[in-house]
Amino acid sequence: MHLGIDIGGTKTDAVVVDAAGVVLARHRLPSGTGASAVIGAALEAGREACARAGVGPAAVTVGIGSPGTVADGVVSHALNLGIDRADVAGDFAAAWGTRPVVDNDVNAAALGAWTVHGDGAGSMAYLNLGTGLAAGIVLDGRLWRGARGGAGEIGHVSVDPAGPVGSDGLPGGLETYASGSGLALQWGVEGAAGPDIVAAAAAGDPRARQICDGAFFGLASSVRVLVLTLDVELVVIGGGMAAWGAPLLDGARSILDAWAATSPFLASLDLGARLRTMDLDVPIAAIGAAMLGGGRG
Repeated sequence: MHLGIDIGGTKTDAVVVDAAGVVLARHRLPSGTGASAVIGAALEAGREACARAGVGPAAVTVGIGSPGTVADGVVSHALNLGIDRADVAGDFAAAWGTRPVVDNDVNAAALGAWTVHGDGAGSMAYLNLGTGLAAGIVLDGRLWRGARGGAGEIGHVSVDPAGPVGSDGLPGGLETYASGSGLALQWGVEGAAGPDIVAAAAAGDPRARQICDGAFFGLASSVRVLVLTLDVELVVIGGGMAAWGAPLLDGARSILDAWAATSPFLASLDLGARLRTMDLDVPIAAIGAAMLGGGRG
């Protein structure tokens, strides 16, 4: 059996799964702030998940997904966790007795999405629309990280040189168009988040509608980039923005359909049909971390 731990900005989610990725037990608790608290929460969540599954720590492989940059088990720049640099793999192993496989949380979620929702597809992009925008990529059933770990960082792709300027100074970046932070940056109201802009658009605010139309364009453009560069069979949407639901997908598909109507080549790719959304109740990041620990990906 495999233990997967998803360390999130607010919650740490641990699952024990079987070889097929079926969840046998689950436990969630607050992540805490700072390396010691975060690793302590991961250990506690993992122990409780194992206890609920009726297995001891020595009977499971362990995988961990974490925000930030991950290299050789060391997590850096996970600012929402209060971590500048922490040897997550080493510190966890010292207390657990087994060294975990540690990877970026979006990569873990991509593998989890492919495990749960791949429908037999050999390739998939998991597009995380959260505070930021990035994709995890599965090719031939394996994660593709790229030469330097930068594969899927498409939030930095500019699709309109006259578009809204992001926090990094890049105009028309996909992350600015279609992430929670991007919507909030365009709205410019202190303390506002993505759902506030969506609600304002629904209430008829013309500027909020313009920003939401931009989100549809950003999602459609992300699908186009991922399919044209990698020809993945599926682009699965997850992250906090996915809670927007059908209006987000319908808006993006209408743009994809408009592009297809003017381009026989794009029409042949059937971009809209490749776009799916996640069941937000399924702990895909923790499932993916478990599969990573079990040697998948």
